[in-house]
Amino acid sequence: MPCLLLKGAGLVKTVRFKEPKYVGDPINAVKLFNDLEVDELVFLDITATRESREPAYDRIAEIASEAFMPIAYGGGVRTAAQAARLFQVGVEKVVVTTAAVEQPELLTELSETYGSQSVVGGIDVKRNWRGRPRVMTAGGTRDTGLDPVALAQEIVRRGGGEIMVNAIDLDGTMKGYDLPLVGAIAKAVSVPVVACGGAGSLEDVGAVIATGASAAAAGSLFVFKGPHRGVLINYPTRTELETLLGE
Repeated sequence: MPCLLLKGAGLVKTVRFKEPKYVGDPINAVKLFNDLEVDELVFLDITATRESREPAYDRIAEIASEAFMPIAYGGGVRTAAQAARLFQVGVEKVVVTTAAVEQPELLTELSETYGSQSVVGGIDVKRNWRGRPRVMTAGGTRDTGLDPVALAQEIVRRGGGEIMVNAIDLDGTMKGYDLPLVGAIAKAVSVPVVACGGAGSLEDVGAVIATGASAAAAGSLFVFKGPHRGVLINYPTRTELETLLGE
């Protein structure tokens, strides 16, 4: 599934959560993905938490109104009231990342109110100098020292119905997913795990699904094309996906 990053009114793409590059208007992107028959879209506001502000509800409502597919949104969600507004404007899933660490009770409240299928626990992971994965919050700027597998289990215990794990070190590099990380989390929890960070080809997608992920999210793979990374919205055909997933 395409994972699109919001910064202000535009779409950007980052590399290792840094150097955001403008790649276009989100409404235009949604219309193109509609035509390409995408199953689901993820939108993440990359500055909301760091700027201590609420989600941009009007912009999200505009995006959701144009989308023919379910929308998941993350960024700046810290209260049940904020989540309620997102659901009201058309979001189907809320991604809770920083608050999953700092306010885990929010996961339970949302799950009990809207159902666990609407609550996604986001886990941003960066490996330290020893290669050990550690959970980062606040858009990848704050090292919590937490183990991502343990956090995934806590998210599920609190009511999260899905885990989205994003490998910061591979974000935007198109070098492939962090398969050991995704595999470890998938084995440790009973809910679907969505892998993100590093997809450069459909083979990468197949590899992470084979590792245990229930779905693969990607940004660069679906917004760039060719060796010079020209901006071009693209998505595999239904036949390509069926061949890749053996359906």
